[in-house]
Amino acid sequence: MRAAIQEPSSPVQKVWKPELYKIQLEAPAPKPLCCIWALPTNTDTNNESSVDGGGGVRTKDEDALAVSQYGSVYHGVMGHLEAEQLLANACDGSYMLRRSPKARDYHTLSVRFNKRTKHFKVFYKPGKGHYLRDQAKHYETVHDMVADGLITFYMQLRAGPIIQQINQQTKNCYQQSPYMTLNRRKLRALSNELANDVPPDQKQLAPSGVTANPQDNDITQAQQPLNAVDPMPVIYEKPHNFKVHTFKGLNWCELCANFLWGFTAQGVKCDACGFVAHSKCSELVPPKCMPDLKRIRGVFGTDLTTMVQLHQCTIPFVVRRCVEEVEARGMLQEGIYRVSGFADEIDALKLALDRDGEKTDMSEAAYGNVTVIASTLKLYLRLLPVPLITFQAYPSFMAAARNVGLNEQLQLMAEAAKRLPPAHYNCLKYMLEHLKRVASHYAVNKMNEHNLATVFAPTLIATPQHLTNLTEEIFMLSTLITNCKTIFA
Repeated sequence: MRAAIQEPSSPVQKVWKPELYKIQLEAPAPKPLCCIWALPTNTDTNNESSVDGGGGVRTKDEDALAVSQYGSVYHGVMGHLEAEQLLANACDGSYMLRRSPKARDYHTLSVRFNKRTKHFKVFYKPGKGHYLRDQAKHYETVHDMVADGLITFYMQLRAGPIIQQINQQTKNCYQQSPYMTLNRRKLRALSNELANDVPPDQKQLAPSGVTANPQDNDITQAQQPLNAVDPMPVIYEKPHNFKVHTFKGLNWCELCANFLWGFTAQGVKCDACGFVAHSKCSELVPPKCMPDLKRIRGVFGTDLTTMVQLHQCTIPFVVRRCVEEVEARGMLQEGIYRVSGFADEIDALKLALDRDGEKTDMSEAAYGNVTVIASTLKLYLRLLPVPLITFQAYPSFMAAARNVGLNEQLQLMAEAAKRLPPAHYNCLKYMLEHLKRVASHYAVNKMNEHNLATVFAPTLIATPQHLTNLTEEIFMLSTLITNCKTIFA
């Protein structure tokens, strides 16, 4: 048995659950089935009607409009049985558009999935796009509709138990949600400010369990386990204003930590505070919306691609600032990256980076122990919803590392690196070059490539949770560090 190594001194363990994201990656891709017979276009002037390959009668105007709207994936007038025969031997994801013989205001989408053909009535409205009747989702193209539908079908087929667990969860999970995990100290600070502003008569009417004196409440909270404390006061209640939202990039539910699957209308988002959740999960979120939370939503736990797009950068400022500080005063520190800093100082630096961003003071005067900087960098990378070496690229890197010949090994690793998204590619290259420089001072800091790979393997690699022996992963990462200039040339 192999299971993931976790650092006992880590102040925050990984909170995101990648299983649904991995399943979405396995879903079949849309494969348009193009029409092999000629259909009229707007430039044709002869024949008001004709017979298509399916044996149906079509009007020139209707087919010309459909061809301009759907392209070669439109097959003209075709009955149910003809479509079934056409798709009988097609692979999963294959789809076509047709017009049923008696249809007037819609076209029929036929999609192959799980060795069966599914048929849907597709409508179109200018300005809104393509949609299915009685569904709120709208799509710019039928290709997008099919892609989103295939993911939904695949999730229903493969992820039923996970989705059922999401739908059956209780409100108790709010205290252990990633939203609370990542924002606990900031929420507690805002709670104290709110409590100070509450009139005395309202403090006396506070529900049982809530101390009227904020200072007494802090003492009570300090005596309780961290994960049992609600940092938001019961005396402040405001319902969230959740609205269906289409998210760009990768996003996770802040209540259950599971991936928001699909390509459109994946979940809901609160207009006031930005809380993101599945539609079902949003029903379980307590009415504790704080409108100024938009300003405190930070960089930790945010997808890497989203980060570089928001800040218009190549390397996230957290990674760059931490690396610069470590290289300025930590290269000769014995056990750098292996020895962890104090948890409260790491938490304070994380809070400052979330709050102040690029302007955060990370100087020696503010954080004299450079291991705090190093540990915060590891924490940032560990909290990425999609690890630096992604779920998709991980098998390719591991396969490359198993090659005996070094030249072939490095060539395959270079090819695996090219499969990474640009943000991940650039950041991984930056980190490996940094670790190579750290290893060059091994005589003093006692951290060679293998030691650094041992520390960073559980942080940078999408290792399955049940792994205990990361020998292969450590060897692979050590090879990446040692040969980074060749691999990323």
